[in-house]
Amino acid sequence: MTGTLYVVGTPIGNLSDLSPRAIETLESVDFVAAEDTRVTLRLLNHFEIKKPLISYHEHNIRDRGEQIIHRVLDGENAAIVSDAGMPCISDPGEDLVRLAAKAGIRTVVIPGPNAAISALCLSGLSTSRFAFEGFLSTNKRSRKLHLDSVRDDTHTLIFYEAPHKLLNTLLDMRDTFGANRQIALARELTKIHEEVIRTTLGRAVEYYTQNAPRGEYVLIIEGATPPREPEITLEEAVEAARQLMEEGLKATEAARQISAKTPFRKSQLYSALMEEKANETT
Repeated sequence: MTGTLYVVGTPIGNLSDLSPRAIETLESVDFVAAEDTRVTLRLLNHFEIKKPLISYHEHNIRDRGEQIIHRVLDGENAAIVSDAGMPCISDPGEDLVRLAAKAGIRTVVIPGPNAAISALCLSGLSTSRFAFEGFLSTNKRSRKLHLDSVRDDTHTLIFYEAPHKLLNTLLDMRDTFGANRQIALARELTKIHEEVIRTTLGRAVEYYTQNAPRGEYVLIIEGATPPREPEITLEEAVEAARQLMEEGLKATEAARQISAKTPFRKSQLYSALMEEKANETT
């Protein structure tokens, strides 16, 4: 009978964030696929969990992924974990889940901490619509193309960045998005030195030119300002209402619908429509 693949979220810093369900799952599976077995071994030892570990990372993703899938097809239950947070988010676990789905293997998620969402919640920026962009390429041209592609995106943008690349990334972001674009820089989330800096891209560049970045960063970037709706004249609004009347709406309803979309009052539009009608009959 085919086994199950469990996608298990692990702490991003504070070990107390490992959920009871995650502990129960790690105790019950036959083996654990880990991005770095040394990191995962420390986690398992902390909770006194003894399980075989198999390394699964971007450098052995093809061969090791097939091995894991074959073992699960033969009836073993497996857990996939990353070094921190949810597997599959900027993580090779996404490829393993894809292979499992292709093979018809049941996949179960055990939710856990996530650095991107945690930083977004602390950013003070809009959380209603956002786009996760992950890590930027180390290739300068590819990085520029990526940033250019989201320059006018009105969603809040989320990026991951390593400390040694942070300043260059901020410089590129400032040049692309503008120095006044708001940014929140979150680091060491859930750890002792957790910090969130809320500033502009211009001031962030100045700060990190003078202060060396420490720890892994999540960058939350304010979305672009939506383009202003084109202004409409009263005559154009009345014409739009008249077209609705030609489609069968009464004057009051046509005036109400156009009023909701324009700066003009319903009574103002209705009076103009009635004046037009009166002029047509004289």
